[in-house]
Amino acid sequence: MLELTRDQMRALGHTMVEMMIEHFAGLRDKPVNVTGSRAALASLIDAPPPERGRPAGDVLDLLDKAVFSSIGHVDHPRFFAFVPSPNNFVSAMAEALAAAHNVFAGSWLEGSGPAQLELTTIDWLRQFCGLPEGAAGLFVSGGSMANLTALVVARAAKLADRPEGATIYCSDQVHSSVERGLRVLGFARGQVRKLASDENFRLSVDALARQIAADRAAGLRPFCVVANAGTTNTGAVDPLGELADLCRRQDLWLHADGAYGAAAVLCGRGRALLQGIGRVDSLALDPHKWLFQPYECGCLLVRDGALLERTFRILPDYLKDIHEGEDEVNFCDRGIQLTRNFRALKLWLSIQIFGLEAFRRAVERGFEVAEAVERLLRARERFEIVTPAQLGILTFRYQPETGDTDLFNAALARRIAEDGYLMLSTTMLRGRTVLRMCTINPRTTDEEIAGVVERIEALAAGLASE
Repeated sequence: MLELTRDQMRALGHTMVEMMIEHFAGLRDKPVNVTGSRAALASLIDAPPPERGRPAGDVLDLLDKAVFSSIGHVDHPRFFAFVPSPNNFVSAMAEALAAAHNVFAGSWLEGSGPAQLELTTIDWLRQFCGLPEGAAGLFVSGGSMANLTALVVARAAKLADRPEGATIYCSDQVHSSVERGLRVLGFARGQVRKLASDENFRLSVDALARQIAADRAAGLRPFCVVANAGTTNTGAVDPLGELADLCRRQDLWLHADGAYGAAAVLCGRGRALLQGIGRVDSLALDPHKWLFQPYECGCLLVRDGALLERTFRILPDYLKDIHEGEDEVNFCDRGIQLTRNFRALKLWLSIQIFGLEAFRRAVERGFEVAEAVERLLRARERFEIVTPAQLGILTFRYQPETGDTDLFNAALARRIAEDGYLMLSTTMLRGRTVLRMCTINPRTTDEEIAGVVERIEALAAGLASE
């Protein structure tokens, strides 16, 4: 039951691999984003489960027609919205291998080889980011889980899990996952100090120090600062070295959310922008963003690696068998999940096959594309650069001759999405609606850069004439 013959497996595998190859090879010619209507998709997909199996070819055709045709291609070279996930074929194959072997990556007993590979890959990331040898970490689903896990460790280390009267600090550019994580952990809104960012959208060290002093004077318990190592809005990097100095003096935990930006340490310009990142107490980063992996592939690094097991390790009777060897690492003791898949394989395999130099060059390309778009926009009369290209992100606005500029740019973003040639997103900066591009896909060509700017300008001109 539930088995295929060798020939059936081979035929199905060949068909599915061909589908994957066609996706990667033909991606550039597809619309960047297709959002289907609920009614239309339901008419294709909603049906009772078949009592007898259907021919695999028919099922795959349905997937191609109804599912994979109605998605946002976040790996498309002209997808610049939110934070893209420009994955690669090798990592997709790694996912298939991990799923086929049904790896349980929660314990050494059942997954010693995968555990050692995860330890090695985590240590690569530790070295890239400049954390000391005692640091440790684990792969998680993404930045949201990495931030949540880090906050659990910080609460245990600094508050002994007693959140009463505790205060945590961040800027108004903090990612929503941090606020959501704090809510999950039972912190009230009034315990979160969201400070106004400076003119460069960075956390002000002076304003932070004043707020900490005021809270201590009021009898509160400051315990954690959350810094940005590349904000989603503008790519701004908080002054990590100065924040580390302040946190050491104040005995506060310093967590850096580098979900998309931390990977830039691979190249020279990224290291310069991220100075001090190796001094944080914990760091979130997502290889499924600027390290070109498929979802889900997030990571958490903790400076004092022993704190992970001190925070999460629980020894129920039914897990006694997995805690026998002193040198063995059970990743279920380092985070929230007991059942966890083999996320490390895709990053390890793609680095092994492409080499670190290729990854480094791919990261550098993200800087170059944003800077090229900025140069082209500055040469056009009606575009205003709101924040210059930094860490692969650029924000700008089109200035119509008449009418509300905010409403116009929001409408322009919708028009661009409907057009399908490219995808960008909007955000709010100092109360203004701006267009935002995140250019971390290394496969965006110079010709596409020019075409993207021309297309934006043409769509804006058309909208303004209506």
